[in-house]
Amino acid sequence: MNPVYSKLLLCYEHIRKLTDFQPILGLVLGSGLGTFADTIKVETLVNYRDIEGFPVSTVSEHKGRYVFGYLQDFPIVIMQGRVHYYEGYSMQDVVLPIRLMKLLGARYLILTNAAGGIHDSLRPGDFLLLRDHISSFIPSPLIGPNLDELGTRFPDMSNVYDNDVSDAIKAAAMELSIPLKEGVYIQLTGPSFETPAEITMCKRLGADAVGMSTVCEAIAAHHMGMKVAGISMISNVACKVGGPALSLEEVKETAVLAEESFHKLIANSIIKICSNIK
Repeated sequence: MNPVYSKLLLCYEHIRKLTDFQPILGLVLGSGLGTFADTIKVETLVNYRDIEGFPVSTVSEHKGRYVFGYLQDFPIVIMQGRVHYYEGYSMQDVVLPIRLMKLLGARYLILTNAAGGIHDSLRPGDFLLLRDHISSFIPSPLIGPNLDELGTRFPDMSNVYDNDVSDAIKAAAMELSIPLKEGVYIQLTGPSFETPAEITMCKRLGADAVGMSTVCEAIAAHHMGMKVAGISMISNVACKVGGPALSLEEVKETAVLAEESFHKLIANSIIKICSNIK
């Protein structure tokens, strides 16, 4: 058996010893956005460290756990902290948590992140709905022997971010009068913030926001047939020559200011998405 798939099944078997919860939607909470998990009716908490073979987040502010519970009557699973490529894990390990959520039952996936704003119209605290992404600067999680049990060898990527799910998020934002912009996200490896020349390159390639996560997860989820949506919280204006130095503290501060709107947007979006599941 393929060792990547074997490891995934090992994690699945181990987590099933800890919970039999079956979510219909998965949510990944980005840097500074983890407090949303505290707003749902929690049924079970599973720390990543308690799952045999599971990659563990090394980012200090990430709690590193699955939160299983209900938003209204809808069963969901939340990743409170993700694994990043820059932490030294293989790309297969980075996307293992996403694949595991699919095996647990999640058919829908909302990916969130804190991102640097590249487009001139984006300001800290803005929300950006992802309509597309650029993956050229990270290894694809699909490199290597194809996991036929998960998806096809050459998956189409013309609609990674599902139109119906994205439209539900747009409707949720409109209902709440929360401004929601749309654009293209590019993932770089990190962990350093980008140079001015790199931001100029990203802008010329057509990226509106930049970060160190999400794209690889979206590819893996789409490969498995999940319906994916992505939302960036713009935490800072991307690097410019002569501009202020960027820091993780700035990301955290912006997330605190955007917290109330983020909670409302995510909750209303999940309700609308799950309400339409047949």
